[in-house]
Amino acid sequence: MALRFLGIDPDSPTDESPTIWLHEETGDLLIQSYRATEQEVNDCKEVGSIPGHSTDVPDHETIIRLPATMLDYLPARREGDSGGEAGRAASSA
Repeated sequence: MALRFLGIDPDSPTDESPTIWLHEETGDLLIQSYRATEQEVNDCKEVGSIPGHSTDVPDHETIIRLPATMLDYLPARREGDSGGEAGRAASSA
């Protein structure tokens, strides 16, 4: 697996380290961060996403809370990259 370290939350204590890596072959991001609270998960479910899509979080997924300071480490999407269905819907809105 070709991973590249992108960044770590500079404001986090040494035993809590939100971190982002990039899988260079797939472009996927691997993110270590804080698990969303039960209230945050319920809020996400209430807001929902796209019509007809379940708001349940499957056992193999989780909702994380990424500190705003970590947004600086997200790679910029290059023009022409596919953003998937949700990305296309958001960019055409």
